[in-house]
Amino acid sequence: MTEPTLDSAAAPHWPKAAASAAIFRDDGKLLIGLRGKDPRRVVWSLPGGHIEAGETAGNAALRELREETGVEAELLGLVDINDVILHRPDGRLQAHYLLTIFYGRWLAGEPVAADDCLEARFADISELHALNTTDRLAYFATMSQQLWKAHKR
Repeated sequence: MTEPTLDSAAAPHWPKAAASAAIFRDDGKLLIGLRGKDPRRVVWSLPGGHIEAGETAGNAALRELREETGVEAELLGLVDINDVILHRPDGRLQAHYLLTIFYGRWLAGEPVAADDCLEARFADISELHALNTTDRLAYFATMSQQLWKAHKR
C-alpha cells in the first residue's frame, strides 16, 4: 500500500486538534448538526470543532456545542479519539483532524443552528442510517449511548 501524497503547503498545518460531543436528552435522543463548512459540508455530524490554543478538549467541545446549537450540556466522559483524514480526488491530503469525542447529557436549550451549523436537532440513533453522515457517526453514537446509559444507572 502506498502512502497518500501530501500537499506540501498543507502538510505543516496538519493534524489539527478538534473535539466533539454526543449529547443525549433524557428520552435518549442524540443532538446532531448539519455541517455548514468544508470539509464535509452538508453532512450530519456531532457538534464540534477546533480546539483553540490554551483550551482543553472538553471545554472546546462544550464551547462548540453552544456556538453551533445553543445547547448547554454536561460532559460525562470520553468515548474515543479518532483520526479524520480526508483526501482530494488526486490523492493529496485535504484535512487531518485528531478528534476527541466526548459523551454527555443535555442540560438546557433547544437546538438552534448557528455559527457553521446549517441545522441542529435531536434524533433517534435509529434515524442515522437514513441520513448523509460523517464517517463512523453511527458507531460513535452507539458507543456514546451505551456509555450514557451505563452512567445513568
